[in-house]
Amino acid sequence: MGRLRLQSNIKAIEEEPEDCETTSSNKAALAGMVNSEIGAVLAVMRRNVRWGGRYVSGDDQLEHSLIQSLKTLRKQIFLWQHHWQTINPVLYLQPFLDVIRSDETGAPITGVALSSVYNILTLDVLDLSTVNIEAAMHLVVDAVTSCRFEITDPASEEVVLMKILQVLLACMKGETSVVLSNQHVCTIVNTCFRVVHQAGSKGELLQRVARHTMHELVRCIFSHLPDVDNTERSLVKGGTSIKHEVSGIGMDYRFSSKSENGSEYDDHPSSGAFASGASTGQLTGVMGDSASKTDNGNDGVPYDLHLMTEPYGVPCMVEIFHFLCSLLNVVEHMEIGPKANSIAFDEDVPLFALGLINSAIELGGPAIQHHPRLLSLVQDELFRNLMQFGLSMSPLILSMVCSIVLNLYQHLRIELKLQLEAFFSCVILRLSQSRYGASYQQQEVAMEALVDFCRQKTFMVEMYANLDCDITCSNVFEELANLLSKSAFPVNIPLSAMHILALDGLIAVIQGMAERIGNGSFNSEPAPLNLEEYAPFWMLKCENYSEPDNWVPFVRRRKYIKRRLMIGADHFNRDPKKGLEFLQGTHLLPEKLDPQSVACFFRYTAGLDKNLVGDFLGNHDDFCVQVLHEFAKTFDFQDMNLDTALRLFLETFRLPGESQKIQRVLEAFSERYYEQSQQILANKDAALLLSYSLIMLNTDQHNVQVKKKMTEEDFIRNNRHINGGNDLPREFLSELYHSICKNEIRTTPEQGAGFAEMTPSRWIDLMHKSKKSAPYIVSDCRAYLDHDMFAIMSGPTIAAISVVFDHAEHEEVYQTCIDGFLAVAKISACHHLEDVLDDLVLSLCKFTTLLNPSSVEEPVLAFGDDSKARMATVTVFAIANRYGDFIRTGWRNILDCILRLHKLGLLPARVASDAADDSEMYPEPGQGKPLTNSLSSVQVQAIGTPRRSSGLMGRFSQLLSLDTEEPRYQPTEQQLAAHQRTLQTIQKCHIDSIFTESKFLQAESLLQLARALIWAAGRPQKGNSSPEDEDTAVFCLELLIAITLNNRDRIGLLWQGVYEHIANIVQSTVMPCALVEKAVFGLLRICQRLLPYKENLADELLRSLQLVLKLDARVADAYCEQITQEVSRLVKANATLIRSQLGWRTIASLLSITARHPEASEAGFDALLFIMSDGAHLSPANYVLCMDAARQFAESRVGQADKSVRSVDLMAGSVACLARWDEDAKRAMAEAEAIKLSQEIGEMWLRLAQALRKVCLDQREEVRNHALLSLQMCLTGVEGIHLPQGSWLQCFDMIIFTMLDDLTEIAQGHSQKDYRNMEGTLVLALKLLTKVFLQLLPELSQLTTFCKLWLGVLSRIEKYMKVKVRGKKCEKLQELVPELLKNTLLVMKTKGVLVQRSALGGDSLWELTWLHVNNIVPSLQSELFPDNDPEQPVSNQDEIGKNITSNETGSALKD
Repeated sequence: MGRLRLQSNIKAIEEEPEDCETTSSNKAALAGMVNSEIGAVLAVMRRNVRWGGRYVSGDDQLEHSLIQSLKTLRKQIFLWQHHWQTINPVLYLQPFLDVIRSDETGAPITGVALSSVYNILTLDVLDLSTVNIEAAMHLVVDAVTSCRFEITDPASEEVVLMKILQVLLACMKGETSVVLSNQHVCTIVNTCFRVVHQAGSKGELLQRVARHTMHELVRCIFSHLPDVDNTERSLVKGGTSIKHEVSGIGMDYRFSSKSENGSEYDDHPSSGAFASGASTGQLTGVMGDSASKTDNGNDGVPYDLHLMTEPYGVPCMVEIFHFLCSLLNVVEHMEIGPKANSIAFDEDVPLFALGLINSAIELGGPAIQHHPRLLSLVQDELFRNLMQFGLSMSPLILSMVCSIVLNLYQHLRIELKLQLEAFFSCVILRLSQSRYGASYQQQEVAMEALVDFCRQKTFMVEMYANLDCDITCSNVFEELANLLSKSAFPVNIPLSAMHILALDGLIAVIQGMAERIGNGSFNSEPAPLNLEEYAPFWMLKCENYSEPDNWVPFVRRRKYIKRRLMIGADHFNRDPKKGLEFLQGTHLLPEKLDPQSVACFFRYTAGLDKNLVGDFLGNHDDFCVQVLHEFAKTFDFQDMNLDTALRLFLETFRLPGESQKIQRVLEAFSERYYEQSQQILANKDAALLLSYSLIMLNTDQHNVQVKKKMTEEDFIRNNRHINGGNDLPREFLSELYHSICKNEIRTTPEQGAGFAEMTPSRWIDLMHKSKKSAPYIVSDCRAYLDHDMFAIMSGPTIAAISVVFDHAEHEEVYQTCIDGFLAVAKISACHHLEDVLDDLVLSLCKFTTLLNPSSVEEPVLAFGDDSKARMATVTVFAIANRYGDFIRTGWRNILDCILRLHKLGLLPARVASDAADDSEMYPEPGQGKPLTNSLSSVQVQAIGTPRRSSGLMGRFSQLLSLDTEEPRYQPTEQQLAAHQRTLQTIQKCHIDSIFTESKFLQAESLLQLARALIWAAGRPQKGNSSPEDEDTAVFCLELLIAITLNNRDRIGLLWQGVYEHIANIVQSTVMPCALVEKAVFGLLRICQRLLPYKENLADELLRSLQLVLKLDARVADAYCEQITQEVSRLVKANATLIRSQLGWRTIASLLSITARHPEASEAGFDALLFIMSDGAHLSPANYVLCMDAARQFAESRVGQADKSVRSVDLMAGSVACLARWDEDAKRAMAEAEAIKLSQEIGEMWLRLAQALRKVCLDQREEVRNHALLSLQMCLTGVEGIHLPQGSWLQCFDMIIFTMLDDLTEIAQGHSQKDYRNMEGTLVLALKLLTKVFLQLLPELSQLTTFCKLWLGVLSRIEKYMKVKVRGKKCEKLQELVPELLKNTLLVMKTKGVLVQRSALGGDSLWELTWLHVNNIVPSLQSELFPDNDPEQPVSNQDEIGKNITSNETGSALKD
């Protein structure tokens, strides 16, 4: 067996170089000390007459041998010349030990001798290098443990007993203790325990000293366990089985001490028990009771004898530990449980034993697992007793049990998986809840223990991984988390210590998760699990339980299977057939059901209806019978008693009531039991008959309707000859009979998971399972499973913390809750549990009191006095700033708080300032730079210049302003302090950071924030809204615009919502107000800031400006000038970026509207001038739009006519752009593209001419005349522009002729007052006609429709000749027309266009010309063509008229 490692190579002290004088003085000093002790003993002995002289022989007085030996020693000590380490200690110890052993000495003498031995032991004389130290130490222990003395008085006896304890403890604490044998150590402990037991009838001091000594001994012994040799060297030599080791030490070396009388303490090796005089009965402390012989029969005993004489190690520790465990067995037959009315046993003994066991475990620690015998004791006997004492009514015992289990968890949890599950299920979860009958004290102790466990960083993780994720175990983590949450809830009662305690445990778990986040190695969102194909779920294995890469996916998969099995159980309980089909659909059962898979589903799935399972298993269907036999095979009945096996079997389902079903069930059970336990039963039929007999006995004994109960003899007689024709052993049957009588077999087991009591049969089953259970998974400090765990416990946790926070009244409880809230937020964010974070934000916002309807007069002061509300507010905004990425619907609650602070005037001046605020080029009235977050700044804003002058803030403003002589309201010191606290709280919140830092938010969170702002603003209603609502809407819009500008790189994400919100405002507003002003100018500001960065969104942004066009007339009129200025800035800054026709259409529309607005026209024209001057920003995309806008300004009568003239100049000057574009197109483009662009340019030119034509009709003379000249310039300056063939005909028809006709109509139909000096205009118009016609004559004469065109010209000249202005003909025209006509005809003659032709039909132009000319100036033909005859026959004229009609020139003639 293992033993302590001895120090080796220790040299004799005399060999060490040492100063001679020092050595000499040391020898003298030691000799003097021993001499003093001898003197002390002799002095006490002489006081007794017995020791003065014994008898006289002659003249000599002979002394007693004890005195003689002491005197002899006194002579020798000063004669010893050698170093004391070289002197055999037996020489100077023996005389004292003889005194101690002597039964002639009284208590005082024995006490002094014991003191002397103690003093010598504590000198620096005895060490491992001392000669014969082993024999000396053995001698001391033997002498002290067999100490005898005469009792003179009780006080002296107690002194001796205390000194015995003192010496024995010194033996164990000295460095020489390692030479003591296992036997001696056991003897020391046994002796101490006898003293402890005897002290019960003696003084309080002795009791305390004895117990303390026992503790110190146990601590001293077990502190050496880590130093003991490893397990392999601790096993019996040659043994291959732990059973060899368990055989332990022989019967001869058990704890065996018998108190023969009150005065003697002697060891009796042959005795096997310690008979106590106390009322507790027999205390068994024998390890050997459970010992079994080794394979070598009696050969094992000598080896054990040898083992016990070796230096002490594991053997004595096993003996001691077993003895301590056996002290707990005294109460096995006494009632212990939560329902007991009183403590039905003396709690002193178990408390003492538990304390010793706790010390042993604390010091032995992890080393216990290296020694199978010790480990086996812990796993079985100790834990079984702990389970039993865990239900004790004594809080002291329960507390000690919990301490031991905590120590076991810390040191040995990998070996105690199922034991820990049983402890939490059957003890902690039962005692922590009053519904199971536990007292308040029990609940409190159990809850304290649970909280201690929760403070172990990996406890909950390991419970979840090992138990909750194991289909054969209960959901301990889930149950414990629920227990903590429920226990923290104060339901209709004040907050108590229990609630706070549960809260501490809950927050310890949460903070453990939060701390693990920083350690990495976690997947924020585990991949969803799905079973692709069927695999036996009960055979799922992990490749490596110590490697997280292996066990993490394994336990997740196992938990998924467990959850699906639970769902399958629900389906099964409603309809067994559908339940099995569901499991087939989820691949937990095969497509074609097989008996084994169904049996394992029944065996390992919690929550099944046991009645349905019993009916299924008892069914006569072949498949059900096969399932039944497979079900029986899942049990391990190895080495179990029949009644225990039967109990376990029938606990898993309800035994059917029909005899045939019972027959089938018991047949399957018996077959399985006989397979594994063939020691007594001859065959399976014997097992079946005996099982039936036990069921009948059970019914007989525990059915109240059975009056005459079966006796033991009846039972034995009923079972004769059933064992293959032979009788079963009487002892065997008797044991079964008493077991059934004492403990009923429940054939109707409890439904549901419940927290069942730990019965002996269940414990035996647990020990069987523990041998086959999957290895215990040890988690490190990384967040492998925290996502799954937190998803389970987050809801109840938030609710529990919130309720405690709500009921709490102390600052430290507030802080505890806040710490919990922040930990929940951190975990939720890091594991991407957005819903949880939203729930948390919602809960916290309620505590800010900002969402409550204001029922107090001074809400700011109330807020300042409410520390809970202020802490909640700071926490809400801390979460928003730290974990905003993962907030979704929670933004609405946060904004409600912000809006409330805004209404109270508590926000900094510009919360809505944006991060891109580069000195705000265009600050709006009343808005300055955002204030810093210093308190003074906030205070200045909040008190000095409040957002609203009324209410508290206004009064504080009056109070603190210097120019106020007599403030009406004088706040108290308390109010000032409350106000200051409010300001400090708001400063800590850093509310502005939410919006200025919004560019760092994740996309989904940003979108939700924007939606929350839109939601908070409310939907604008037509008509009047309250000022408060409008103020809120304006503030929200400011924030919305701020985050839009801060997130220009993600404008596509926000734009649609922002646009729709602004559109709703614009379209629903009918009167000017701050909201529509903010909406319109915010929209313009967004466009100004974003156009340079988002060219792909340019059209979208510019199209949004069309909203301005939809403004109500009153609203548009109020803001037209400012809008125009903003549009002008937009154009000047971004003209080169606006490339599409769509964008320019919006700009042109906005500018056109301003043409007729007195205040806005200047800014609008300035923008148009910027675009059109020198064609700087004109393009084919915006040309026509700009022409239309310029025409609007030209026709506008707002302001001086000079602006209109300049507008006309802009229009006319644009011809150069058209020519340039045409030239560029020919050079740079492909032929097809160039042709297409040329056609477009021609159309643009026509639109320009059309626009100028309309301006030519203006009432103002200078504008009208200037437009005519500009039109003439445009029509004659087209050399660089390639116009299509039919363009000129269009030009004359649609522009020149129409203009001439319109001017004629105006001149004849309007008064002089409206249109001044129309004569001059008509002159200019006629000149334009002839000039353009003549300039273009070479081209026009080539047209097939030239005749028609020419007749149109002649008809207009004729009309102008006859036109009357104010009722009389115009003199200027009378003079001008002949001259212009003459010039025209001369040019046509010169060019060969107007000549007489003889060909048929070829002279129609000639004849028609003169037909009209003669009506105007008859003399012109003869003057210009003297050679031609002017006379024409009438018949010819008629023919000509027909020709004209046929040539569709009738309209020209009519003109």
